[in-house]
Amino acid sequence: MVTYQDLLNCGEDEKKRKDFILTAINDHKSSLKYKIAEEAQLYYHHLNPTIMKAQKMIYDLTGQAVPDNYSANNKIPCRYYFYFIVQEVQFLLGNGISFSENKTKDRLGEKFDYVIQKAATNALNGGVSFLFWNMDHVETFALAGGDEPSFVPLYDEENGALRAGIRYWQIASDKPLRATLYEVDGVTEYIKKDANEMEIMTEKHDYMQIVESSVASGETIYNGGNYPGFPIVPMYNVNKQSELIGGKEVLDAYDLMASELVNNVDEGNLIYWVLKNCGGMDDIDDVKFVERLKTLHVAHADGDAGAEIEAHSLEAPFDANENALERLRNQLFDDYMALDVKNIAGGAATATQIRAAYEPLNAKTDMFEYCVTEAITELLSIIGIEDKPTYTRSMIVNREEEIQTVLQTATALPQDYIVKKILEILGDQDKAEDIIKQLIADEMRPITTEE
Repeated sequence: MVTYQDLLNCGEDEKKRKDFILTAINDHKSSLKYKIAEEAQLYYHHLNPTIMKAQKMIYDLTGQAVPDNYSANNKIPCRYYFYFIVQEVQFLLGNGISFSENKTKDRLGEKFDYVIQKAATNALNGGVSFLFWNMDHVETFALAGGDEPSFVPLYDEENGALRAGIRYWQIASDKPLRATLYEVDGVTEYIKKDANEMEIMTEKHDYMQIVESSVASGETIYNGGNYPGFPIVPMYNVNKQSELIGGKEVLDAYDLMASELVNNVDEGNLIYWVLKNCGGMDDIDDVKFVERLKTLHVAHADGDAGAEIEAHSLEAPFDANENALERLRNQLFDDYMALDVKNIAGGAATATQIRAAYEPLNAKTDMFEYCVTEAITELLSIIGIEDKPTYTRSMIVNREEEIQTVLQTATALPQDYIVKKILEILGDQDKAEDIIKQLIADEMRPITTEE
């Protein structure tokens, strides 16, 4: 594993720095964390690599295993992993992030909420993602980017802090490799074409490249500068590990079971044939015979003693497979501490029942919320903002019962709180300030009487 100290050891020798970048990228690609993050990306995009690589095998007369190209081999990956990740991210961040100061959100860029959702998704998949403050907005980097660039973190050997990093991308192995080296004192961009040596595309420059044009003189003024700390901060998942760990085996078992159920049905309820007085046929003849039946639905059997063909069928063990799938499904929801909406009996569920169903997801999200808050708070300190993020979780509620509960406390709580709470239940919390101002205005309006 390469570290920040390895980069420092290169000094200002550009040849060593270029070699270091290539070594760091290759080391990153071969690391276990990268491979897990890359695999999690496949599950997130409904491409279970285990089920996709599954191949039925049969044994020939010599006992050698060969691919079974005759039996049905449907491959059906489920979408549960995607569902679990999306549910946790949207539960915490679906309603956006709030700050005590209104101007804080304005300074973080228009797409701040979306970027944080994307960063949280990458953190759950890869165990960590990275937030980059790019002058006036936030960007996010992934450990394994998939179709997007990947990021190599360079940690300090002594305290584990992130001190530098390399963001790289390459469309294909025969296409140029692009790499950007981020350091505390600036950014350098590199490119490597074919078998050529890596070259510098852009010399090291400050992070804050602000361009100002003077209309009077026609001159362009460049103002540079760097931040008080490294402007890339990690956002970790709980335990700094991917959500795929601990769930992969159950996901694979579910997908294999679902695929096998469909394959059994596709095989025609496990139909097989008994050939009488056809002892001269070998295994290859048997396979050809079955394939002819499947294709033409006609077979000819010749034999001195009078050949006969008897068809037998076994019904696919549907009930047993269905029970197994249901059990695996329940285990997935339990393992991922996810909300199973089937446990909420439609609109008849009470507020207590709904809250009980949410409790596992709440507990899990509480832990992840701390990780998100820590990353955002560290980013704010680099920007120079003193504030703290707050969240409004997206929950299914029994609105009538919730509103009645709030109204029962109306005499003991301030009016502003009651209004905000009811609007939050109705999903109109963004209108709270305007409605409160209108209520105050109505109270202050003079009363007139008409004669």
